[in-house]
Amino acid sequence: MNIVAIIPARGNSKGIANKNIIDFCGKPLIYWTITQSLKSKYIDGKVYVSSDSKKILRLSESFGAKSILRPSNISSDTSTSEEALIHSINEIEKKSEKVDLVVFLQCTSPLRTSIDIDMAIEYFNKENYDSLFSATNLKDLCLWRSVGNKLKSINFDYKLRKMRQDVQPQYSENGSFYIFKPNILRECNNRFGGKIGIFEMESWKIHEIDDQDDIEICNFYMKSKILTTQ
Repeated sequence: MNIVAIIPARGNSKGIANKNIIDFCGKPLIYWTITQSLKSKYIDGKVYVSSDSKKILRLSESFGAKSILRPSNISSDTSTSEEALIHSINEIEKKSEKVDLVVFLQCTSPLRTSIDIDMAIEYFNKENYDSLFSATNLKDLCLWRSVGNKLKSINFDYKLRKMRQDVQPQYSENGSFYIFKPNILRECNNRFGGKIGIFEMESWKIHEIDDQDDIEICNFYMKSKILTTQ
């Protein structure tokens, strides 16, 4: 099975300038996702970075990734990850063999290990999924929303509040990675389709880097939970 990792990383970013290559724990942020992917025993070194920034691509190549220059028409603020993924798969298959499985990773979610990736691939294959996402169990998180001038409970009935142990599992995508078959992406124009699975990760791995406060939080967990075990 030809399994590839694709890491989209635009040059421009919202919230934090040059977010994908900011210093994080002594390395450019994208370094961690590339390194984790390269250490996977199933991806076998086939790690691709898709970017409209030649600076990001040069840096990624120095860390061992392969480059895919993304066209400007799918690199705007309104462009979707799906557009970048389809372009990447097409470019990979032009230059090499057919892609059987894609692991799509976001470098703004660095709190993962290569073991997470390998276990998710094994689980994906064991359960015969067509697509899968990494997630965190929200447990007894109670969500509300404002409807007009009133508040409404969304995922529970506040009038019939259940005991914590009786609440059914509720999952949130943690943004760390997605796994899917290329035909699902092409047919559905979506990373999800067919038989969808969930790969549950530890609750602290839900944190991602979108603003300055996130950097401090992720830095703490990276140093205390991941780097201390390596």
